[in-house]
Amino acid sequence: MSKKKTIYLAGPLFTHAELEYNRKLRDMLLNNGFSVFLPQEDAEDAAQERERQNQEWVFLKCLEGVDASDLVVAILDGSDVDSGTAWEAGYAYAKGKPVIGLRTDFRELSDGIVNLMVEMSIVALARDENELLKIIERYQ
Repeated sequence: MSKKKTIYLAGPLFTHAELEYNRKLRDMLLNNGFSVFLPQEDAEDAAQERERQNQEWVFLKCLEGVDASDLVVAILDGSDVDSGTAWEAGYAYAKGKPVIGLRTDFRELSDGIVNLMVEMSIVALARDENELLKIIERYQ
């Protein structure tokens, strides 16, 4: 039996809607046989936790999460990609880890789907959760 692949789920986590969507994606990935590092819970990256712990601790936990992952799923919604998500995707790319983008947002830039640096660092782009599952099947 092969070991479960670990996904680092990178995405914005500043609104109730974002937090809920992240949990929904995490549960979907868990139900499809993956282990998932979710920063908002596994690094306790939430406003109240930042007050209790220093930001360096949260940063290091997220860094460890990317390092321990087999691949990264990056939520790329919004008029511009969340800066933390962009950093995590770039770090994973530099470490040689596959980054799969998920963009459910129908808006596009005039010269690409997202920021050029982010777009060039992903191995695939899914437009919805079902397409994401099909893409990540290759990594199980």
